[in-house]
Amino acid sequence: MITRRLQEVLGGDAIKAILKEGKTPKAYWGTAPTGRPHIGYFVPLTKIADFLRAGVEVKILLADVHAFLDNLKAPLELVQHRTKYYEYILRAVFKSLGIPTSKLHFFQGSSYQLTSEYNMDNYRLCATVTEHDAKKAGAEVVKQVESPLLSGLLYPGLQALDEQYLDVDFQFGGVDQRKIFTFAELYLPRLGYRKRAHLMNAMVPGLMGGKMSSSDPNSKIDFLDSPEIVKKKIKGAFCEPGNVEDNGLLSFAEAVIFPISQLKIDQAKGTGVMDEDGKEALSTDQRSFASDNAPEGTLFTVNTKFDGPMHFSTFEDLRQAFKEEKLHPGDLKPAMVDTINRLLEPIRKAFGESEEFRQTEQLAYPDPNAKQPAKKKKEKVYHPPPPGKGKNANTSDAVAAVPVGLESPPPSTS
Repeated sequence: MITRRLQEVLGGDAIKAILKEGKTPKAYWGTAPTGRPHIGYFVPLTKIADFLRAGVEVKILLADVHAFLDNLKAPLELVQHRTKYYEYILRAVFKSLGIPTSKLHFFQGSSYQLTSEYNMDNYRLCATVTEHDAKKAGAEVVKQVESPLLSGLLYPGLQALDEQYLDVDFQFGGVDQRKIFTFAELYLPRLGYRKRAHLMNAMVPGLMGGKMSSSDPNSKIDFLDSPEIVKKKIKGAFCEPGNVEDNGLLSFAEAVIFPISQLKIDQAKGTGVMDEDGKEALSTDQRSFASDNAPEGTLFTVNTKFDGPMHFSTFEDLRQAFKEEKLHPGDLKPAMVDTINRLLEPIRKAFGESEEFRQTEQLAYPDPNAKQPAKKKKEKVYHPPPPGKGKNANTSDAVAAVPVGLESPPPSTS
């Protein structure tokens, strides 16, 4: 269960050894609070549900220092608010999936990354790592610009040190993190720390193909997008008939919809995650993504316009039907709209019911088009002119104003 549905595993034998000894493996997954979190986050969060069901102790790192260092994606004055907003979102998502947050441990990077011990290790790392290795490690994660900042070179080293300071056995992330993971495996032992294992999930393409990115609003769906916006974005998504490559909708179905539908079924059978009271934790919406009259084992149902409902028990069945054009984009897209809106509804509800959640969102992502309060005009203070000056002064006043002894001498008569 720990390694299923992953694209790659590095050092899996270390995890097996821990389990063989009867110990609890400890893992961490980190995210830098920069742009608005989107539904691509369902991919790692769904996998974290697997970790918890397998008895793994999971730590969530809200990497505020990393967010600031990554080419100022998150200005320093906004990082604190965005960190808080991310925690609100993640807790709402976990709750909606029936993942008890009592089994998770949230950490803010700055809570330990600013200590003298951590900084000294960072200096030791800087004295060991070459510029080439640091740049190469961050190539897939740190924003690449024409004139890169020094902060981008520090990013991979900090992420490697996090494994030691969070005291974990493995780090989990997207396959785009692979170069940072191999960097950590190489350099942590040089500081006298043990090498950790690394687990990677596949990256889900954006709605228009390519990477799903917080900086491209057309490539992703935000957790708080309204049902109407979700429908509009999916309507415009790239979904060419028969094309199963770089298809964001199919990839999302594989990485999120089928696993979550299975999770809901498992929870209904009593094989989910226990909460702090020892009771079965259930999803907010306990229905799977199969229709009520679907055959047993169905995980996803698509109601087609001409052929009635199509039931799929595996993603491969769905993929093959789409590839053979038995399933048309015009039928798949409405099913995806309904399913994604079902996933987002409990998160929207949590947002609407919490005033603090809403205020945090406004502080984290202020409206750039909002009118700024008008600047108060500086009040003019009247200063009277000196004697003999000003537009109303006359000649006699001016003469009278000359101090005694400073009058001009009379003209000479000689």
